[in-house]
Amino acid sequence: MNDEALLRYSRQIMLDAIDIEGQERLLESHALIVGAGGLGSPVALYLAAAGVGRLTLADADEVELSNLQRQIAHTQSDLGRNKAESAGEAAVALNPGCRVRTLTTHLEGERLDTVVAECDLVLDCTDRFSSRYAINRACQLAGKPLISGAAIRFSGQLAVFDPRDPNNPCYACLYPPGDAGANDDELRCAENGVVAPLVGLIGSFQALEAVKLLSGAGQVHRGLSTFDGLHGEWRHFRVRRDPACPVCSGR
Repeated sequence: MNDEALLRYSRQIMLDAIDIEGQERLLESHALIVGAGGLGSPVALYLAAAGVGRLTLADADEVELSNLQRQIAHTQSDLGRNKAESAGEAAVALNPGCRVRTLTTHLEGERLDTVVAECDLVLDCTDRFSSRYAINRACQLAGKPLISGAAIRFSGQLAVFDPRDPNNPCYACLYPPGDAGANDDELRCAENGVVAPLVGLIGSFQALEAVKLLSGAGQVHRGLSTFDGLHGEWRHFRVRRDPACPVCSGR
């Protein structure tokens, strides 16, 4: 790191859990963010600001007026633009040293597998069960940690799935495919609403877990945490790996 980088990241380098070695690991890391909306906005901005060296942002949607209530990487002037490109531009404006690649088509199949295999970890910032299952499968196949977030109405969820740990469950262990409601793509902000700061809170926690994983700081989140925004309460649940899981049982 040069003097400018040392000054930029000085507040993190001061932390014993990160120090210079951890900051250098961040600068050498590559994170994939799938979804550049409510959750992906704070994730992209905070990871760029924290010094993650490479970000790949994937989103096929365009910025709409109703997005601006909560998707803070986009502004009024971005209406009609692709979300990945808009969020990528915002991340680079915050930290020009961050290398950002944008993918403006829906990731699926072999393309999803290839992109996941290229990164160090994945942050699922999507709002569809079908996308979450596909991302989980790709992460299990490539052996990449997955940081999953969800937010709707006043309720949020956070979970980290790391296939490098033989005892760690995957997303399909938590929400088995075929369970009631598990394939209901109508449980989305567009149909049910969401309070603006909630996505920022959950996205910020996703970014925090990514910084910890990439830098080697602290202990990674385990299990499932849910947040009740109306009452300001967190609850934590242990999630056991399902030996019959159709996705990770053969790991």
